[in-house]
Amino acid sequence: MARYQKSKVFLHLAALLCAVGSVSVAIMNVTCGKDFISILVDEEYFKYYNVGVEDVHLTNASCRAHREEISGSAYFTVHTPMDQYTACGGKPLEKNITHIVYSLTLMSDPPVYGNIVRDPVVQIEYKCIYPYIRRVSLAFPIISFSSERMFKVDEVDAKVEMSLFKDHTYIEAFTSPPTIKLGDQIYVQIQVTEPEDFFHLKINECWASQTPQANDKSGFSHTLLANGCANDKTTSFGNGTPHPAGRNGEGSTVRYSFDMFRFINEPHSFYLHCTVHLCTPEDGQSCIPECKTISKREVVVEEQAQGLLSYGPIRRELPVTPKINLLTLVLPLGVIWTLGIFFLVLISIAKAGIRRHMTNT
Repeated sequence: MARYQKSKVFLHLAALLCAVGSVSVAIMNVTCGKDFISILVDEEYFKYYNVGVEDVHLTNASCRAHREEISGSAYFTVHTPMDQYTACGGKPLEKNITHIVYSLTLMSDPPVYGNIVRDPVVQIEYKCIYPYIRRVSLAFPIISFSSERMFKVDEVDAKVEMSLFKDHTYIEAFTSPPTIKLGDQIYVQIQVTEPEDFFHLKINECWASQTPQANDKSGFSHTLLANGCANDKTTSFGNGTPHPAGRNGEGSTVRYSFDMFRFINEPHSFYLHCTVHLCTPEDGQSCIPECKTISKREVVVEEQAQGLLSYGPIRRELPVTPKINLLTLVLPLGVIWTLGIFFLVLISIAKAGIRRHMTNT
C-alpha cells in the first residue's frame, strides 16, 4: 500500500524581481511538512528593497512574517499551518494523477512617501508538491466531494473512491458540500475504480467527527461501522437489491446508509472517515466480515493493508423559520380598530337618540 511520506524539502531559489532596472537574488529555504509549509528568506534581500519585517505577509495580510536569527544570520519567516492554507491566501490546488501542488505568495507593502510610492512590491511565490494521496493526515485541508486513495497491492496500483449520493438509487452523487435534513438517510459508496472488478473491498471502520482530522480527540465522534459491521442502529449495507454490489467484502463496490444526525454541541456539521482493506481474489471468504467475531488473522491483515478515506463537511439542513409579514399583522389590527370606531359611533348615536326621546317625553 502506498503511504504518504513527510517531505522536508529545502529549496534554494533565485527570485528575480525588477527594481528600477536592477535585479536582486533571494536565497530562501522552503520546508514542506506533513501539516505545514514554512519559508525562510534572507533579511538582506528585503533590505535591498527597503522593506521591513512589519511590511511582509502572505496574500492575506493577517498572515504576517516575523524575524528569526539562525546561526548568526537573520531571516524573515512565515509558518503556515495546515488549517490556515486557504485563509492565508493559498492558491487553488494544482492536481494531476500523481501529485498535488500547493502555492503561496510572500509579498510586501511598498513604502509610501507622502502620497507616492517609489519602490516595487516584493512578491515571492513558493510551492510544495505532495504525493496525490487524499487522506486526512495529508498536509492542508482538502475539502473534496469524492475522496480518493491510492493503494499498492502485490505491485498493482489501485484507486479507491468514496462518494455520497442523493438517494438509494446511487445515480446522482453530491458535487458540493451536502446539506441534509435530520432523519433523512445518507447514502455512502466506496468503490475500487482502478482496476475495475479485480479487488474486493472491505470497509473496516467508519466514524464521524467534528473536525477534518480523523484522530482529533478535541471534539465529539460517533462510530457507524466497527470491524466491518454496523455499529449504529440506523446503519445498513447494500442498496435494497439482491445484487452483491453494496455488500461489505463481496465485490469492488460497498454501499451503506445511515440516518442523518448532529452532535449535541457546535459545530453540528461533521466529517466522515472510513478505513478500508483491499482483498485479492485468492482471499475469498476471508474478505467478508464476521459480524459476531473477528479472528486474529483478520486483524493482522487489516493492520497491514488498511487505508484511510475522508469526506466532508456534511451539514445539517436547518428548518425553515416562517417569516412574519408585518402587513398581515397591520391589516387585521386596522380592521379591528375600524370596527371598534364604528361600534363606538353607533353606541354614541343610540345614546343621543335615547336622550332626545327622554327629553321630548
